[in-house]
Amino acid sequence: MTTQTGVPPMPFPALSLPIVAILRGIRPDEAEAVTQELLDAGLQAIEVPLNSPDAFRSIEIAARLAPEGVLIGAGTVTRAEEVARLHDAGGRLLVSPNIDDDVMKAAVGFGMVTMPGVLTPTEALRALRLGASALKLFPASVLGPSGIAAIRAILPPDTTIAAVGGVGEENFARYLAAGVSAFGIGSNLFRPGLSAGEVGTRARRIIAAYQAAARNG
Repeated sequence: MTTQTGVPPMPFPALSLPIVAILRGIRPDEAEAVTQELLDAGLQAIEVPLNSPDAFRSIEIAARLAPEGVLIGAGTVTRAEEVARLHDAGGRLLVSPNIDDDVMKAAVGFGMVTMPGVLTPTEALRALRLGASALKLFPASVLGPSGIAAIRAILPPDTTIAAVGGVGEENFARYLAAGVSAFGIGSNLFRPGLSAGEVGTRARRIIAAYQAAARNG
């Protein structure tokens, strides 16, 4: 699909574990231990929402720890000026709750992997024209697998769809069957107050559930 930015979009990478860990509320003093637990568990994408305390500092810490091929970035990005700060912090993944022309133009210009939030076919197609690497169907629980499958039918076949909001261990299989190929996991994985070890345990359980669903799909 030809994009309005005039710059080819960054494709969503072929991750062996297409699960984005959403660390909403994490503090910089927790970032190193929690990030290391997630990396040790095998996760390859971590998002720190910008409404977390000193989020860019946490992103810097996570980006410094992450090996090549692991995506570290920000969520809840709503302003173009935040994109440059994300780039300066070492972030390569941009996740937003909406689709915004200026945010997308800035992110595509930096060569970031982008995952804007959409809920309707109109928003989904607009996001692709703006160069989205993947579409974040949010909140996925509102659409459910059947709603996502209906939207999937009118999108280009190579579109990467990520389900975020109300997805997890109990319903991976249903969303995979609907054409979802990536997931964002938040409070089921991380909540403020959990120890790094607890987050690691949850990550391994979620990964095992995803792998079982993918094998049986």
